[in-house]
Amino acid sequence: MAVNSAFAQDRLIAVFTQKDAKNADPDKDDLFEIGTIATITQMMATDGEIHTLIRGQARVKLEEVLAREPFLVGKVLELNEEIEGSDEVKILTKQLLELFKKLLNLGKPVEVTTVMRLISGDIAPVELVDQIAAILDIKVNEKQELLATLSLKNRLEKVIKYVSNEINALDLERTISVKTNKRFEEQMKKAMLRERKKIIEKELGEEEDGMGGLSSDDAAEYRNKIRDAQMPAEVKKRVEKEFKRLQKMSPYNPEAGYLRNYLDWLTDMPWSKVSPNNVSVKKAAKVLAEKHFGMEKAKERVLEYLAVMKIKGKGQPTILCFIGPPGVGKTSIGKSIAEALNRKFVRVSLGGIRDEAEIRGHRRTYVGALPGRIIQGIKNAGTKNPVFMLDEIDKVGNDFRGDPSSALLEALDPEQNKEFSDHYLEVPFDLSEVIFILTGNILDTIPSALRDRMEVIPFPGYTEEEKYQIAKQFLWPKQLELHGLSSRKILIEEKALREIINRYTREAGVRELERDLASVCRKIDRQVAENKKFPKKLNVSQIHKFLGPQKFTSQIAEKENEVGMSTGLAVTPAGGEILFIEVALMPGKGHLILTGQLGEVMQESAKAAFTWAKSHYDKLGLKRDFALNLDVHIHVPEGAVPKDGPSAGIAITTALVSALTKVSVKRSVGMTGEVTLRGRVLEIGGVKEKVIAGHRAGLKTVILPKDNKKDLIDIPANIKRDIKFVFVDQVEEALKIALKS
Repeated sequence: MAVNSAFAQDRLIAVFTQKDAKNADPDKDDLFEIGTIATITQMMATDGEIHTLIRGQARVKLEEVLAREPFLVGKVLELNEEIEGSDEVKILTKQLLELFKKLLNLGKPVEVTTVMRLISGDIAPVELVDQIAAILDIKVNEKQELLATLSLKNRLEKVIKYVSNEINALDLERTISVKTNKRFEEQMKKAMLRERKKIIEKELGEEEDGMGGLSSDDAAEYRNKIRDAQMPAEVKKRVEKEFKRLQKMSPYNPEAGYLRNYLDWLTDMPWSKVSPNNVSVKKAAKVLAEKHFGMEKAKERVLEYLAVMKIKGKGQPTILCFIGPPGVGKTSIGKSIAEALNRKFVRVSLGGIRDEAEIRGHRRTYVGALPGRIIQGIKNAGTKNPVFMLDEIDKVGNDFRGDPSSALLEALDPEQNKEFSDHYLEVPFDLSEVIFILTGNILDTIPSALRDRMEVIPFPGYTEEEKYQIAKQFLWPKQLELHGLSSRKILIEEKALREIINRYTREAGVRELERDLASVCRKIDRQVAENKKFPKKLNVSQIHKFLGPQKFTSQIAEKENEVGMSTGLAVTPAGGEILFIEVALMPGKGHLILTGQLGEVMQESAKAAFTWAKSHYDKLGLKRDFALNLDVHIHVPEGAVPKDGPSAGIAITTALVSALTKVSVKRSVGMTGEVTLRGRVLEIGGVKEKVIAGHRAGLKTVILPKDNKKDLIDIPANIKRDIKFVFVDQVEEALKIALKS
C-alpha cells in the first residue's frame, strides 16, 4: 500500500531495515535508525505481489513516526556524507577496484551491466564503494554498519576488508575443488589403466585371475610369503583360495582390508619355524641354581620335567602349574626354563578375563576381530615351540560371554592341542610343541576340569634365612645396578638386612623386601646427587633413618598370654598368615555372635566349637546350663579382610574354652586343624606355608593334626630346629598343650 501511494504521488519512498525480519508489525524501535531515501522507477503488480525497481538517492535518519495507519509515515532527515578528495581516497578507490576485479576472476556472480559500469572507470568513488558493498556476501548488521558510515574514506577501508575476506574464502574453495578434482581424475586414470592392462594381458594370453584388490608388487609379496611360510597343505589351500578372492575384489570394497589382514595373520604365523630342541638338564640345573635360591623341590621337579622331554624328544610330558603366593619366583622360574632350553619366552596374563574370545579369538564377521591371546603370543614369539606362560590362571572369570577357562582346555590338553582351532584363523594350528606353564596364587578357584589336566607344583613362602640369602645374593646387587650404584660397592650388614626382613616386611615372597631395598638405594642416590657423604656400609641405625619407623612390632613370642585369644594358622592368596581368634562373653540368652567377615565354613567351625563346649561342660568344669545366661562373641581381627576355611576350627575351640574356663592361652603356641562335633582334629592342607608363617611370627610350638605328620618332610631343617611340633588327634590333647596350666 505504501509503494502504491508513493508511486502515485512523487515516487519517493524511505527504506529502513528491520532489526528482526520476523516482526510483521514493526515500530520505530524495531527499525535501524539509518536508512535510504529512494525513487521508484518501475512498478508491476501481479496476483498478491508487487515488483518494483528503486534507485537510492541519499542516506537518511528516521526522526519520528508520524502515522502507523494505513502504513508507516515518518519524518526523516537527510544526512550529508563526508566525501574527501584526498590522494588517500584515490589510492583506496584504486585498491578496491583491483580487488573487485580479482573477486570477479575467482567466480563471484555479478550482473554483466553492473560489472561493466563498475570497471569502466567513469564512476565516482562514493557510488563505486556503495555498489560493491551491495553485492558482497556479508551479514545484515555489517551492511547496516556500512550504510551508517558517512565518511567515504572509512567506508572504503571497511569494504576493502570485506572484499579481501571474500577473496580468501573463494580462493580456498577453489583450491579444495581443484585438489578434489585432481584426486578423482587420478583414481579414474588408474582404474582405466588397470582395465587396459587386464585387456592387454588377456590378449597376450598372460591373464591372471585378477588384480582388483592388489597391486602387482603386493601380489608378488603375498606369493613369496605363502611360499616361505611352509604351512600345512590344508592351510595353504585355504590361503591360496582367500588370496584369489582378494585379487578379484575391487580395491574400493571395504572387505578387501579385512581380507588382507586375515592373509597377513595366516602368512606370518610360524607354521614351521621352531627353536632347536637342545634340552640340556645340566645347563638347566646350572641356570636354576644361579638365579634362584631355595625352592629345591620345585627346581627338582622342573629338572625331571626337562629330563622327560630330553628322553621323549617331541612334545611335552604334562602341563606344569606353579601355585604359590606373589613374589616367590613363579614367573622367573618360567623365564629360566626358556633360557635353559634356548627357546623364546611368551607371557600372557589371564587375570580378569571373562570373554571366551580372548582365548579362542573373534569370528571374522565382527569389526575389529583378532585372534585369541594364545595365537597372538605364538605369532609374537616367531616360533611354534616357545615356553608359553599363562599367569593368574586362578583369576579367570566367566559370564554371558562364555567361560575362558573351559576354552583353555583345548589349548592345554596334549591330546587335543595338535589341531587347536582359533575362531579368527579358522584353520587348525599345532600347539603340541609349546611348553605351557600356568601360574596362580591359590588352587581352589581353578576349575576342576582344568586342574585335572595339569601337574601342580607348590611354591611355598620363604623362611627368614632364605629371604636373607635371596636379598644378599640377588636383590641387593640388582638394586645397586638399577640405581647406578654398582661401581660404588656399597655393602649392607647382615643385621641391617635381617632388620628389614623382620621389622619392615611380613610376606611370603620378596616383593616388599625388594621395594624396601630400592627405597634405600634411592636415598643413597639423592645423597650422591647432592654431593653429600653417603655410607659405604649400611647398619641398622641407617636403615631406620632411611625407611622410617618399624612397620611391624615385636614377635608373638614376646607378648603376654591372654584369656580368650588364640593364634591360628591360615593360608591366603598372599601365602601363609597367622590368625588371631578373640572370644568375649557377656550376659545374654545363649546367642553366638560371629564377626570379622567370616565365610560359611568358618562360621560352621565356630558353631561346632560352641556345640562341643556345651556337650563337654563336665570335662571343662562348667555348669550344665552355663550357656543359657550368656552370649558368646567370636571375632577375627582385620574385619575388612574376608576369611574362610576349615583350618581355624581348633584355634576357635581353644579360644572359646579359654574364655569359658578363664585359663589363658600360651601366645607362643600356634595351631591349625579342623574340628568335628565329637572333638576329632582332622587333617588340613598348606602345612608348609602355615608353619613358615608361624616361624616368621616367632611361634615356638605348633599344634598340627596327627594325620599331617607326613607333611613334616617338606619343612626346612632350620624351622624344625626352632619350632616344637605337637600332633594331636583330639581337642583335649590340643587344650592341654595350648592352655596355661
